[in-house]
Amino acid sequence: MNQTPPVLSLSNVSRQLSGRAIISDLDLSLDRGEVLGLLGINGAGKSTTLRMISGMLAPSSGSVKLAGLDLYEHPERARRDIGYLPEEPPLYGELNVEEYLRFCARLHGIPRTAINAAVETAIERCELGEMRRRLTSLLSKGFRQRVGLAQAIVHEPALIVLDEPASGLDPIQALRLRELIRALADDHAVVLSTHVLSDVLACCDRVAILHQGRLRHSAVMSELDASSALHVHIERDVDKEAWMRMPMVASAQVIDTRRWRIELSRDASAGDLARAINEAGFGLLELRADNNALQDIFVQIAGETATVKAAA
Repeated sequence: MNQTPPVLSLSNVSRQLSGRAIISDLDLSLDRGEVLGLLGINGAGKSTTLRMISGMLAPSSGSVKLAGLDLYEHPERARRDIGYLPEEPPLYGELNVEEYLRFCARLHGIPRTAINAAVETAIERCELGEMRRRLTSLLSKGFRQRVGLAQAIVHEPALIVLDEPASGLDPIQALRLRELIRALADDHAVVLSTHVLSDVLACCDRVAILHQGRLRHSAVMSELDASSALHVHIERDVDKEAWMRMPMVASAQVIDTRRWRIELSRDASAGDLARAINEAGFGLLELRADNNALQDIFVQIAGETATVKAAA
């Protein structure tokens, strides 16, 4: 039985510069409908990895494949099947939004008869209708990022590659951009490079943590969520002993006297805890996944650099 190859596949990919390994033995794969968060501190190798994925940089060894075809044996696939948004959108300030997107559509080889429809679709998906006649040089940071995202999807690529897309945005702009990225996964495979945990938590189905050029951790976000603790907000001040008397509680960590991080015992559920809280009269205000599992892993990996330097 034939099995459809993943949209993106990296096998034993390495990149060296002046004899120094920037990326070492990287294996990744991604299917349509998934958002992969490429997480790491500055200098972890994220941007180098994105440049290899997008066809801008050849690996020193290993292979990068799109739908089963080697990207460097078929370089035309990069223009047709990849949309790339660098950290600073490549805008032309003398063009308005619509003119710029038409220009990008031509660069990606869209036939003249299809350019109008492609540009209109990109403008609609990125909510740029009110800005279509405005010069790109006069846009706010948030709208510049949206235009950058529009140029990355105007040719309907199979793979969308985003490098720190929420960098420099205010919280509302970042929220809207994350919603747009999440919506793109319905029709594309998306790689999102970031050093911000909230970007991964809000957008991604899977996470891959790079550190010093190596893949140090890979996980499905739903599995991380399932294993993470619960954040509990209650109306009353209680102590740790009150929590530990509940049979479904394995551990309780105080945030403040009314906010706690609760780890459940193996067979317990959040519903069991909610019922126990109500029966104890604590006054349940909020119960949600704490999402600190990913943070703990990330901080532990990132902290290895400091540990090594201190030991030296």
